[in-house]
Order: sequence, then structure tokens, then C-alpha cells
Amino acid sequence: MDKLDIDEVPGTRADLLCFLVATVTASHTLTREWRIDHVVESSRLWLARSGVSMHWLNRVVLGQLAMKIAKRELKAAGIAVRQSDVQVLFTGEMRLNHASAVVQKMMKLCKQSL
Repeated sequence: MDKLDIDEVPGTRADLLCFLVATVTASHTLTREWRIDHVVESSRLWLARSGVSMHWLNRVVLGQLAMKIAKRELKAAGIAVRQSDVQVLFTGEMRLNHASAVVQKMMKLCKQSL
């Protein structure tokens, strides 16, 4: 069975963007490196787990937006991710923890960016 395109499922583009922002920010917090390979792998993981597809060029554009938000816009919006925050960004299954205030702020910023 073919997977649905990401834009056929309401809210999924914002969810993916927020997941990418959270993973790249968590990775940077722990390693002090901005790792594009983490964005690529996180995209693949999220899309497979969510059962949706996305054109490769759209994935690149969304990944670049995630890096921009993580590098510049989180701080400007007053969102700081410390090492102690990293674990609460995600559930045990490595999904976004929507109960986290930091994730809620990230999601709002991501929705505004789309």
C-alpha cells in the first residue's frame, strides 16, 4: 500500500518540523555540533514511523528550516534547551513529549514558521 503524502494528513508537517528542531537542538546541546546527518536520519525515522512520505526536495527544505530555527530562532524566542531538558523533550519511544513546556513552545514556533 502506498503511503500518504505528508500534506494529506493535517498537522504532520508541523510535527515533523518540530521533531527535527528538537532532535537537532538536543544533539547540539549534548555535542556542541550542528549535525545535518542527524536531521537526515531523524527525517527518515519520523517519516517511516508515521507512515507518510515526503518528496526528497521538500525534506531538504524542511531540514534547512529546522536547522535555521534551532540555530537562531529558538534563542530569539526565549527557548533554551539545557542538558537537563534533553531527556524530557522525548518519550521513551523517541517521539515528541507534547507535555513538555519546551516542546509546546517549539511547536508554536514551528507552526508560525510554516
